[in-house]
Amino acid sequence: MLSSTTLPTASPAPHPNSANPNPRRLRSRFLPAAPSYTPSGSVRVRGRPSMGSVRTSTAPGAGGRGAAAAGGREEDLATELLVEVAELAADAAGGVLRKYFRRGVEVVEKEDQSPVTIADREAEEAMVSVILKSFPTHAIFGEENGWRCVENTADYVWVLDPIDGTKSFITGKPLFGTLIALLHDGKPVIGVIDQPILRERWIGVDGKQTTFNGQEISVRSCNLLSQAYLYTTSPHLFEGDAEDAFVRVRNQVKVPLYGCDCYAYALLASGYVDLVVESGLKPYDFLSLVPVIEGAGGSITDWRGHKLHWPVTAESQPTSFNVVAAGDARVHKQALDALQWR
Repeated sequence: MLSSTTLPTASPAPHPNSANPNPRRLRSRFLPAAPSYTPSGSVRVRGRPSMGSVRTSTAPGAGGRGAAAAGGREEDLATELLVEVAELAADAAGGVLRKYFRRGVEVVEKEDQSPVTIADREAEEAMVSVILKSFPTHAIFGEENGWRCVENTADYVWVLDPIDGTKSFITGKPLFGTLIALLHDGKPVIGVIDQPILRERWIGVDGKQTTFNGQEISVRSCNLLSQAYLYTTSPHLFEGDAEDAFVRVRNQVKVPLYGCDCYAYALLASGYVDLVVESGLKPYDFLSLVPVIEGAGGSITDWRGHKLHWPVTAESQPTSFNVVAAGDARVHKQALDALQWR
């Protein structure tokens, strides 16, 4: 389990109306103003080399401080370009989803009885197109179409969920979200939660502060589980021992709340709620949440307190995970103790 540490008091999240509401103009402070595209489709910024990774390293003794500084700048530029493409992918998906939202689209049940619509499929294809134009050697794993890469493995894998909360989407509730994660060797290093109807966007980058519509945010302090506001998508999604574990947590919190899917995690990162507990999530449901919550000062793990990652390959099948996220590490530990998941 993670150790309990005290987090600073959260700064208030910016009100949506105080930030630029147009997601095409949203850029974190790490991003260049305007990328230009090479004929091959790779993202380039004028005068800058094309991007290859989110991690660079400088060999010891290879140029001293100057070389180390240059390596750091190259890493920052690489990260900027990756985030730029993630935002462009979110823009593309958002354009599709706004077109179909509250338009009475046909709903089809998948083999696992979960709903899917033409909006899910078109939004995923729109994101895939943006990503592959920029990074044709990267792999993509989408909820609707699985693995896409000529190779069976890849260091960099984009994991996409075009609509997290399809039931909210088809019933006209604008609390679903588009989820975009970039994995490096299975670890989530970039995460985007995008709500295209409300035009709200959370961006998490490994090692940097999370932003909401371009402004830095943080979780709030909460000392005790008994003072926590808890969210879960639905109490009916827990079964067997997982249901018993959830009830143990629910009975100890101040206020249990339901609904929201990924939007609950976004509210947690913004400092509005304290705890989210869910069962049976697939990797595309939670991987993008990890950089967003951790970058805001929160904790997100499985029910045993283990870090969340997914070493995905072409042969991977999405398995189910139990996830707990908290703004305050003390409440996270208390929730793990209450879950008693072994």
